[in-house]
Amino acid sequence: MNTIKISWKSIWAKPLSTALSVLLIAFGTAILTILILASHQIEQKLNNNSKDIDLVVGAKGSPLQLILSSIYYIDFPTGNIPLKDAQEIMHNPFVKRAVPLALGDNYNGARIVGTDSNFVALYGLKLQEGKFWQADLEATIGANVALNHHLKVGSTFYGAHGLTENKDQHKEHAYKVTGILSEQGNVTDNLILTNVASIWAMHEEGESEKSIGPETDTQLTPQTPAKSNEDRELTSILIQYRSPMSVVMFPRMVNQGTNLQSASPAMESTRLFSLIGVGVDTLQWFAALIMLIAAISVFINLYNSLKERSYDLAIMRILGASRGKLFVIVILEGLILTIVGTLLGLCLGHFALQLIGSYQESSQAKLTGKILLSQEAYLLVAGLAIGIFAAIIPAIQAYRANISKILAKN
Repeated sequence: MNTIKISWKSIWAKPLSTALSVLLIAFGTAILTILILASHQIEQKLNNNSKDIDLVVGAKGSPLQLILSSIYYIDFPTGNIPLKDAQEIMHNPFVKRAVPLALGDNYNGARIVGTDSNFVALYGLKLQEGKFWQADLEATIGANVALNHHLKVGSTFYGAHGLTENKDQHKEHAYKVTGILSEQGNVTDNLILTNVASIWAMHEEGESEKSIGPETDTQLTPQTPAKSNEDRELTSILIQYRSPMSVVMFPRMVNQGTNLQSASPAMESTRLFSLIGVGVDTLQWFAALIMLIAAISVFINLYNSLKERSYDLAIMRILGASRGKLFVIVILEGLILTIVGTLLGLCLGHFALQLIGSYQESSQAKLTGKILLSQEAYLLVAGLAIGIFAAIIPAIQAYRANISKILAKN
């Protein structure tokens, strides 16, 4: 019988204590796996969705809320801003590119975003099929929206007031899908894009469908059928700076010289991730404590097993097994326990995160367990280290065992 098989049979000679050790290791590994996967995805989403946006301008309120609603689409907007004020900001000399956003509607949880062609340029959007919206009530949808809601080019749908619920539908106006975006790997996969005039039309009482005309200018100058531009509003503006001087001058000008507020995606994202990091660090310490308890459990398991099997090990020595082989057998027992527990924990962590993601309401922040990261290899290394650490003392005892004394006692 080879060494590995001997170690395996020795481990499962006491199934309850072995199962407890494996479960403790698996539980600690699962927590660490979830934290690694979730932290990576959150950080990736934060970076991918805001990497080309220097500033967000919107209504006064929480800067973090403004960022979450206008870049990540996972919170309610801080309010609306007058179109006149927005246009002054958009034509400021410090601004290279300004992207208007008009929010407030959704389709089965997918945010409907009123914007213009600058949004396409900002995110570098490409089409899977069809074309970008050109006229009012035309919509270009993200890849996930098309997949999850079974929409295709030519499909029609009704938007609903609000950001998540599908109750208060705008039955007077139906959107028509003119294009489907290629998968971008960012928030645009879960958005429905149209022009700003369509969003205005949905919220203007008494306006007939005939009054909505085609958009004549991608720089936010749609026809104004019922309301004058002075009465119209936007939700926010995404800004790209023209020069390094803008970084210093423009935010201060907005915050002190207007009734609007500016928020830096880089600063707010860092602050958000630091807040998340506090909880992550706490859970990491908790998982590390569980792993330590698991190591102690493995040690006790092997130590007690060694005492009970001392006579068997002595017989193995008489039959020709070397001290080194007994040492290796005990070390392998520790390694097998921790490797099985670690692999089980990795699988459990991926499954748990996938389950958590399936219950998340916001598609923009949805997490998945269907990815593998190189950092997970460190968990396997940690498992091996715990196995060796827990088995080293029992292995040394097996190596130093006095055969004659053991046989004399038995």
